[in-house]
Amino acid sequence: MVELYEAMSSLRAVRRLKSDPIPAAIMARVLQAAAWAPTGGNVQPFRIVVVKSREKLEKIEAWYQQEWARYTVGMRSAVDLSDNDNPTVRTLKAGDYLANHLHDVPALLVFCFNPEHMAITDAGLDRPSVVGGGSVYTAVQNTMLACRAEGLGCVLTTLLCFREAEMKSLLGIPPEWGTCAHIPIGYPILRGHGPISRRPVNKLAYFDSWGDAEI
Repeated sequence: MVELYEAMSSLRAVRRLKSDPIPAAIMARVLQAAAWAPTGGNVQPFRIVVVKSREKLEKIEAWYQQEWARYTVGMRSAVDLSDNDNPTVRTLKAGDYLANHLHDVPALLVFCFNPEHMAITDAGLDRPSVVGGGSVYTAVQNTMLACRAEGLGCVLTTLLCFREAEMKSLLGIPPEWGTCAHIPIGYPILRGHGPISRRPVNKLAYFDSWGDAEI
């Protein structure tokens, strides 16, 4: 089993996934990891729809392809798509693969939330509200770390939020619930997880006042 810090430091976005089924015991452990996540008041205002139906995944893939195409228009126009050494080009090609093979993944985890069960303390502030996500994305992160530990590839996607109405209808999600994350999981086709690139800690964490990075 992968050690925790190794898992966190190698949790790549893996978009090329095999269609091989995920054993039930492994899926159960991944979902249990989500259930262990901390939430405000321990309310657990999230639910996960595990989509395995080929028919449903084909419909979802069609919606995802449309949103991915819209989302990447600017990215494609800004790079030479033949330059495979360009990180943006590599990301686009991996994303294209996912968009064209979403129907093949063994499972798509659709994370849902119920705002009526959340203490969204920043709802009245003059900026986009983010606090509610704190009771859902903890479960998302636990899920992805569990996938890493189990040798599964995964990637956090949100483009299907643009198609929430269609997703809710397809999956029978109740009106009071929304969607906030969609995670395709499966065994990697290529290397899968590995070294990641992030900003250094002294650019992200401050002590006592903004900009003071001394430890």
